[in-house]
Amino acid sequence: MAPTTALIWYLVIAGPQGGMALLPSSFDTREQCAAAIAEYQKQPTPAGWSIQCVPSASFLSDAQ
Repeated sequence: MAPTTALIWYLVIAGPQGGMALLPSSFDTREQCAAAIAEYQKQPTPAGWSIQCVPSASFLSDAQ
């Protein structure tokens, strides 16, 4: 079988000085990632920091 491409979603946090951090956890759907952002935003966050979901392609093989 041919490999298929699936999107894996990551949380990326950007700091006010231009630095970025990619959290080690990934999510299968954008909705799961968005729910994690909603939980994160319940806490006070420092001024100038932002968080977003970023997709990345993952190649999965359908071979058995």
